[in-house]
Amino acid sequence: MGAHVAFPEHTPAGAIIAIMEIWGVNDTMRRHAQEFAQAGFVCLVPDLFWRQEPGVELYDTNPEDVKKAFDLYYDFEYDLAVRDMEDTAACLKNMPECDGKVGAVGYCLGGKLCYLMCCRTDIDCTVAYYGTYIEHSIREAKNLHRPFMLHMAMKDRWVQAEVNELLERRLSPNPLVTIHKYPGADHAFARHGGKTYSRPEADRALALSIDFFRKHLRA
Repeated sequence: MGAHVAFPEHTPAGAIIAIMEIWGVNDTMRRHAQEFAQAGFVCLVPDLFWRQEPGVELYDTNPEDVKKAFDLYYDFEYDLAVRDMEDTAACLKNMPECDGKVGAVGYCLGGKLCYLMCCRTDIDCTVAYYGTYIEHSIREAKNLHRPFMLHMAMKDRWVQAEVNELLERRLSPNPLVTIHKYPGADHAFARHGGKTYSRPEADRALALSIDFFRKHLRA
């Protein structure tokens, strides 16, 4: 499994797995990695589609890329991906640049993986941006045992209002869960260069995420 990695100025440091959307390891994901590296973390972006087609790099502005992204997504296996993320976390912990603590941040597809990791693995913490289809695994909420932050876009085309209400109702009683809402934001509001990118919401979510990681990933 290939990956892009960005290093902070000073190491060893806490590490973050940045989990991609359906577009592969593209310019947006590399920029997210750089943002977290600038905040003081090692940030690694794994190629989740490596079993299907390694090295995919797609963009939502290209109609052919959109078709390919959804073809890959609907053949994607979440259970295998959770195990891949466990292996990725173990790899990071053994890197000399890492101080031993590992979290994850995920966008859309990656957001659901972050939720599943908090339910199934010993990741130190995770942050999910507009995670799609978390509701399909809501029965696992009883197993959520790691700090989890969820950024909800309240105008999300892919996560309907009723779904956001369900997630809040089922997850917010857990003291390990923090939910932030963005009333005017659409899906993918943090995707640099994307059709629905919104800088105010993206900047707010990034600041909250960095504070969360600094709280939970300091050695």
